[in-house]
Amino acid sequence: MIHFNKETFDKALSEGGLMMVDFWADWCGPCQMLGPVIESLAEQYEGRAVIGKINTDQEGELAIHYGVSSIPTVIVFKDGKEIDRKVGVMPPDVFVQILEQNL
Repeated sequence: MIHFNKETFDKALSEGGLMMVDFWADWCGPCQMLGPVIESLAEQYEGRAVIGKINTDQEGELAIHYGVSSIPTVIVFKDGKEIDRKVGVMPPDVFVQILEQNL
């Protein structure tokens, strides 16, 4: 699990491949519910996809840049481009399906 800041996020995005990023905040209850799902996916897809988190309180510029107005928001990138976005808490299968279809 990678906790991105602007610099590490930009670097990972520029390297291409499949990347899933959870935009969240400490005070957000639904974000706390989704956290363990994202952590589990990070372990499950280690070496096949980059999975990380961006704290919107600390990295507000990234949240604004990607139009994140509600959290949690999970954005999936492939080869540096956004290919999917899910807002709110979703079952793990939703994320697994997206990842599997794009590996």
